[in-house]
Order: sequence, then structure tokens, then C-alpha cells
Amino acid sequence: MASKKIIWSVIKFKFPLDIYDTISYICIMKVTALIPDELVNDVKHFAGGKNLTESLITALEEWLSLKKVHALNDEISKKPLKFSKDFSAAKVREVNRKR
Repeated sequence: MASKKIIWSVIKFKFPLDIYDTISYICIMKVTALIPDELVNDVKHFAGGKNLTESLITALEEWLSLKKVHALNDEISKKPLKFSKDFSAAKVREVNRKR
């Protein structure tokens, strides 16, 4: 009950909402999209979600993760990592163990 009062005082909606509705209005975007049925069925099949929303969230999260990895790969290929001449895996392990 205390968390509900905090949200009310911060948001100050002019119409009554329960806690779930308040949080969903803040954190979730509702989208209407025209997506081919075949694509939707494939996403539901391969994502394995309980429903379409869960499947789409899974698919979008995986797609975004891949894009971030590709961006990082591009960045590293432009400016590769360089190890110092006295680099040693044993030294690194020793430093990590001391932490």
C-alpha cells in the first residue's frame, strides 16, 4: 500500500489507476503494427513465448543484443585491442585473485 501512495504522489493522475496500470503506463509502450501472419507465426514458434507479446519481446531483445554485438565488433575492427609486450595470462590471474 505504501508503494501505491508514492506513485500517486509522484505521478498525480487525474483518474484512478491501480498499481499495475500505473506501472504499465510508465514502463511499457503499447504498439499497433501491421505484421504479416507468417512472420508472427514464425516469431511465436521460434521465440517460444506463452503469448504473442512475450514472443515479440524475446525476439526484439535477441535482435537488439545481436545489433549491439555487431556494433562492438565494428568498433573493435576499426580500433583493435592491443596487449602490452609484457602481457601474461598468469599475471592477470594473479592480479584477479588478489582482489
